[in-house]
Amino acid sequence: MRLLLREAFAAFRRAPLLSALSITTIGFSLYAVGLFALVAVNMKEALRLVEQRVEVVAYLLHGTPPESIALASQDIAAFPEVERVTFVSEDEALKRARAELVEFRDAYRDLAVNPLPASLEISLKDGYRDADHTAAVAARLKGYGFIDDVRYGREWIEKLDRLRNIAGLVGLMIGLAFAAVAVVIIGVTIRLTVLQRAREIQVMRLVGATHGFIRGPFLLEGAIKGLLGGLVAIALSYGTYTLLRGQIQLATSDIVFLRSSQVALGVCFGVAIGFLGSLMSVERHLRNV
Repeated sequence: MRLLLREAFAAFRRAPLLSALSITTIGFSLYAVGLFALVAVNMKEALRLVEQRVEVVAYLLHGTPPESIALASQDIAAFPEVERVTFVSEDEALKRARAELVEFRDAYRDLAVNPLPASLEISLKDGYRDADHTAAVAARLKGYGFIDDVRYGREWIEKLDRLRNIAGLVGLMIGLAFAAVAVVIIGVTIRLTVLQRAREIQVMRLVGATHGFIRGPFLLEGAIKGLLGGLVAIALSYGTYTLLRGQIQLATSDIVFLRSSQVALGVCFGVAIGFLGSLMSVERHLRNV
């Protein structure tokens, strides 16, 4: 292992410019992947913020006893899909209407009798805010005799589902395309390193070195370059995020950066790319000498 490390780091000293070019190329290739990941993460976050508005509203019959409402609220809160149940009284509904429906404010002010019903607002848990689960909750709510009507914006939720599926599919396809381009570029770059040391490899073959002995330093060198290139890509991605933060906003917050697990995955991807690129380049060269 010590010999492998010495040979791998010796390659950096022998060709510092080529090593720097390899690391830079890997870094910028992975930076393109990182930028796409940044866009994908923030698109997912934007959809999550929109999903939080998904709720089911059950309108109650006038005169429903408070005890029945309280028992039903506890029962509905126990549904596996339900995160929170909020009771909105008739007076609270009228107060909201006056505040939110400005064009009807005068009409609501002169009412002798409150026409708005009390309701239960049911918020759903993350992972259950799709059309199927929402419809299932709405169907169960209709089984309560004192519930007059149930609304949940079915068409809007179905459109949200389609948008989520399209975003996921497009994101996967573009992400794989960026990754494939990065693999090709990195493989070509490492191939240059192998060709630069072709004479050294030939001498090692002549003195009886095995393929594994020849291959080892190149693989370690490729992994180290991939690691450094991954760190460069993360640094560039964070710099881009810093420049854009505050200028681009989601619905209720600034854009977000990659999670620590995603950053670690990106660096590991760089190591894997460097390792595999070296492996393919060395194997191809060994077959031709």
